Amino acid sequence: MEHALSPATLSELRHPRPYPAVSVLTPTHRREPDNAQDRVRLRNVVAEAKKQLEADPSVTRDRRADVAGQLDRALAEVDLTHAEDGLVIFAAPGEHQVWSLGRPVPERVVLSDTFLTRNLVSAQAAERPFWVLSLSPDRVTLWNGGADRVAEVRTGGFPLVRSRENFDAERMERIGDLPSTYRDEDTRRFLRDADAAMARLLRQDPRPLYLTGEEAALSLLDESGGVAREALHVRHGGLAHGSAEAVWQAVRPLHDAQARRDTAAVGRELDTARGQRTYAAGVDEVWRSAREGRVRLLAVEENYRVTVRDDGDHLIPAGGGDLDSREDIVDEIVEQCLETGAEVHFVPDGALGDAHGIAGVLRY
Repeated sequence: MEHALSPATLSELRHPRPYPAVSVLTPTHRREPDNAQDRVRLRNVVAEAKKQLEADPSVTRDRRADVAGQLDRALAEVDLTHAEDGLVIFAAPGEHQVWSLGRPVPERVVLSDTFLTRNLVSAQAAERPFWVLSLSPDRVTLWNGGADRVAEVRTGGFPLVRSRENFDAERMERIGDLPSTYRDEDTRRFLRDADAAMARLLRQDPRPLYLTGEEAALSLLDESGGVAREALHVRHGGLAHGSAEAVWQAVRPLHDAQARRDTAAVGRELDTARGQRTYAAGVDEVWRSAREGRVRLLAVEENYRVTVRDDGDHLIPAGGGDLDSREDIVDEIVEQCLETGAEVHFVPDGALGDAHGIAGVLRY
C-alpha cells in the first residue's frame, strides 16, 4: 500500500483516464475492536463499485471485466493489519493503486474519467511530511516522515552504499581511527554524492529535512554548502543502519518542537488578519473564499469534520443520510487552497478557538 504522495505522483494521478476511472473510499481503523468490520466493509464497497460498473450502459463488457479485475487485484493487496484511518483504491483499465491514509475518509464510490484525489491531498498535508537523511561512511539512507512515523524509501538513488573495495570499516575500527574516515577523500566524495542526490530530490518534492549522523559527518556536509544549510541536524550516529523506530525516536523531539512553533506562528498570523480585515472563519466563509482563490493561509484543526449541503449560495449543516450531503468538504477546501498556492497548516484541536475548526488569512 502507498503512503507518500509526491507532486509528480499527484500530477500523474490527476491525468484523465479512459472511462471508467473508479475511486473507492472507505474508513479503516488502527485498533481493535473498531477494526473488526474493516474487511467486510471493504469487500462490500468494492462489490458496490462492481455493481455500478455493471449498471453503467456506457461501459463495454471488456472494459468492465478489466476494471473489475483491477479491483480484485487491489483488494488482494490490502493489508489491514497495518491499517490507518482511511483507505483509497483507484482502478482503471490496465491499472490499480491502493493508498493508506492517516485521515478518515467517507465511504463512497466514484466513477469518472479521473481519480478522486482530494482525500489524498488533505491527508498528505495533515501528515506534515518531511525527509530524514541518515549518514554514515558506508551507507546513506533516506526516510519518509509523517505525523507519527518514518519509513525507509528507495528513491532518488537511495540508499547509497559504498563498496568494500572503497571502504573497510572493520580495519578502521581495529586501529581505533573511525573519525578519520571522514577525512578520507573517498568518504568525502561519497557524502558529496549523497548531498547532490538529496538536492535533486528536494527540487522534485520539497519538504523539511532532518540530517542524522556523527558530528564529523554533519560537519562535512555543512562544508559542502548544500542541503545541510536548511536542514535540522540530529547528532546521532548509526541510524543509516538502524530501524525506522530508532530514526523516529531520534527526530521526534525536534519535529514536535517545530510543530509547536508552526502552530504559534499560524495563531499570530490569524490574529494579525483579524485586525486587517483579511480573516475568514467557519466552513461556509472559508469555502467561499477558497473558491475565489483568496485564501493565502488555511488553518484546520486536526480532527475537524463537518457534513454540509450546498444550497447554491452557502453551505448549511446536513445529515449523513442526505443524498446531496458532502462529507469531505474539509478535504475539498484543503485541496482547493493548495491548488491556488495557499499555505495549509493542520493544528491541534481547540487551537482555533471560536473559528469553529477552520480559518483562513485572505489575500484581499
